[in-house]
Amino acid sequence: MFDRTGWRRVTGQGIAAWAAAAGPIAARAVADSTEAWRCGGTWFVGLDALANDASGAVGGRVFPWSELGLAPVALHRGQLSVVRAGYPQPSEAETEAAFRFRLNRDAAHLDGLIAEGPEKRRRVVEPHRWIVGMALNDADEGASPLVLWEGSHRIMRDALLAALRGLPEADWGKADITEAYQAARKRVFAECPRLVLPQRRGEAVVLHRLVVHGVAPWAVGAGAAAPGRMVAYFRPLMGSVAEWLLAE
Repeated sequence: MFDRTGWRRVTGQGIAAWAAAAGPIAARAVADSTEAWRCGGTWFVGLDALANDASGAVGGRVFPWSELGLAPVALHRGQLSVVRAGYPQPSEAETEAAFRFRLNRDAAHLDGLIAEGPEKRRRVVEPHRWIVGMALNDADEGASPLVLWEGSHRIMRDALLAALRGLPEADWGKADITEAYQAARKRVFAECPRLVLPQRRGEAVVLHRLVVHGVAPWAVGAGAAAPGRMVAYFRPLMGSVAEWLLAE
């Protein structure tokens, strides 16, 4: 499904129709939500905020599985990630170091890892199958687009497999992989090209589950339709951490 890059951009009539149906529903969900915006009021996380069904259908439009090149699976309600002008801003919920990393390194991360405890020790808790982002409204290229490090999925896979070697596969989700992950991410920054991937409404991106990615700061002068640059994300889970690391 993926080549060495770990990502692909996809367009099609079905994708555009789904986004056209989902956009107004998503905008109402954001307006009606009581969820606090993070990063100084510039980021709406929006987990499970889109009212799609398990097939991905929303507003009478079927999910465009064939155009995305994906086999249908049961889907969770989509995340509505919305970013406003000025992103990111400091907040009390984030340390100064974490804010600098968000500002200077796009808050680059690998999905599925959960940081636990005061020392933020990481385990693989949510082994996602893939990541799909569907742009739902119009936004300028500088409106905090998705960024990724091309080919980083190969570095991440090798590093995490090496860290887990010798443990029973059933215990991989219990293992602390903090140091291995941080060292691998540092290597990703040094060796992999950083790509900026702005999306137009009706475009989709499909990411390999192990690709390091993040969100760029909002560029001065950039604009987006209300309520802000809005993307619906889907990340269905796989059966195990072993499958997450070993499957193609």
